[in-house]
Amino acid sequence: MKQAWRSVALLLLALVFSLPAPEAYSASKTVLVLGDSLSAEYGLARGTGWVPLLEARLKSEKIDAAMVNASISGETSSGGRSRLPTLLDKHRPDIVVIELGANDGLRGLSIASTEANLRALIDASQKARAKVLLVGMQLPPNYGPDYTRRFSGMYPKLAKEAKVALVPFLLQGLDKPQFFQVDRLHPTAEAQATILNNIWPHLKPLLTK
Repeated sequence: MKQAWRSVALLLLALVFSLPAPEAYSASKTVLVLGDSLSAEYGLARGTGWVPLLEARLKSEKIDAAMVNASISGETSSGGRSRLPTLLDKHRPDIVVIELGANDGLRGLSIASTEANLRALIDASQKARAKVLLVGMQLPPNYGPDYTRRFSGMYPKLAKEAKVALVPFLLQGLDKPQFFQVDRLHPTAEAQATILNNIWPHLKPLLTK
């Protein structure tokens, strides 16, 4: 009898160790997107922006992650800074995507203030034990070479200091008029797949580690 039970136990152990190891991203994650109109589907039909496209890609790649899009059209870095603590407490995200600063730049606000706000957003997210993806932006040249250079350089500087992932430029590759709405500022629905492709290579490692 003892021999029979020993054989059963060995068989069960063999079955357990033969099971495939769970994938690194098997645990469900929450991704919080804190952005402006570029992430809030401004001028687009609901469900056609890059965030819903990201949700679809997560499902297609069988990555268990829930999206929380807390983006607001017209949002500035200071507005995001004031909203983030409540969002962190409510959603407890594993990853925070920070897509802010464009409205600061378009309004010609102080780069030092914008940088301080973005740094505070990163710091608050990290203290909440969330990984951060910082999304870089650039401005049109009519704001002057010095301002535009300092603005675009702010993002890699912060990413390096805080050791967070960086999307170099959200709108990379959107170099044709048909990719923008009539205001020439907001991307069309056609452009959203390109935006997602700019983000995905930098976001996926945060989801799968």
